[in-house]
Amino acid sequence: MLKIFNSTQSFRKYAWGVLVYNILVILWGAFVRATGSGAGCGAHWPLCNGEVVPRAPAVETLIEFTHRVSSGLVLILMVILVVGAFRLFPKGHLVRKAATAAGIFTIVESLIGAVLVLNELTGQNDSIHRAVVMMVHLINTFLLVGAIFLTARWSSHESSPRMNFNQGGWGILIGIGLIGMIILGASGAVTALGDTLYPSSSLVEGFRQDFDPTANILIRLRVFHPAIAALVGAYTIGLALLLRRRFPNENMQRASYNLSAVYALQLVLGVINVILLAPVWMQLLHLLVTNLIWLAWLGLAELFFDERFALQSRGNHAIHQSVSQSLPQ
Repeated sequence: MLKIFNSTQSFRKYAWGVLVYNILVILWGAFVRATGSGAGCGAHWPLCNGEVVPRAPAVETLIEFTHRVSSGLVLILMVILVVGAFRLFPKGHLVRKAATAAGIFTIVESLIGAVLVLNELTGQNDSIHRAVVMMVHLINTFLLVGAIFLTARWSSHESSPRMNFNQGGWGILIGIGLIGMIILGASGAVTALGDTLYPSSSLVEGFRQDFDPTANILIRLRVFHPAIAALVGAYTIGLALLLRRRFPNENMQRASYNLSAVYALQLVLGVINVILLAPVWMQLLHLLVTNLIWLAWLGLAELFFDERFALQSRGNHAIHQSVSQSLPQ
C-alpha cells in the first residue's frame, strides 16, 4: 500500500480516478435500468442466476452481470482509498473522514442493490415500493460521489483544510441549494423509471398520460420533475449570480459561473430529452450532467465553507468598508 501511495500527490490522482470510475459505474447502472436488464441475473445476489459466472448468458444477463462485476471492483478501489487515507493523513484530517464516509456509502450502495434484486424490484416491476427504493438509491449515490469528490478535493490542499459552517444567511442559502439538488435527483430517478416502464409513442401521448387520473402512479409523477428542475434551476442560477456579485474572490467567481453554466446546459438537455421521448443515450447524458451539477454545487459549497475563504471574505469586506468610509461624502 505504501508503494502505491508514496505521496499525497499519488493519492490525490488515485482519488480523482476513483471518482471518474464511480461515475462510469453509475452510468452503466442507469443503462441496466433503461434497457430493462435489472432482472438479468434473476432474484439472485451476489450470484447471477445461482452461478458465480453465468454460462451462455442472454444479453440482459450479460449487461447486469457486467454491472455487478464493475460494482464489485468499486469495493476493492474503496478499500484501497480508505487505507491510503489513514496511512498518509494524520488523525482528524478531513481526508480520513471523507474517505471513511465514501466507504460506508459504498457498502450501503451494494446493500440497496441487493434489496432491489432480492425483492425483485427490477425489470417490469412498477410498484411504488420500487420507486421509493430508487429514490433512496439515488440519494445514496449522490452522497457517495460527494464523499469521493471531497476526499480528492481535500487531499489537494497543501495544508489541512478546516470547514466553518457558521456563515449566516449565505451558508443557509447554499444548504438549501444542496437539499434542492437532492430532491431534484430523487424525482429524476422516479421519472426515469416511469419513462422506462411506460414509454410514450409521441409527445402528445406522453402529456396525455401524465395528466390521466387513471394512469399508473409512476406516469403521473413524471410531471413533477420538470417543475422541480425549473424551480431548482432558477434558485441555482440566481444564487450563483448573487455570490459572484457579493464575493469578488477569483475562485468563487469561477465556481459560481461553472455551476450556473452547467445547470443551464442541463435545462436545455432536459427539454431535448422530453422532445425525443427519453432515448437511452439521452438519459445517460442527462444523468452524467446531473452528477456534474452535483459536483459543481459541492465544489462551490466546499470553497464557501472553507475557513480560509471565510477569513479572506471578511478581510475584503472590512477593507471595502474602510475605503468607503475614507472617501469624501
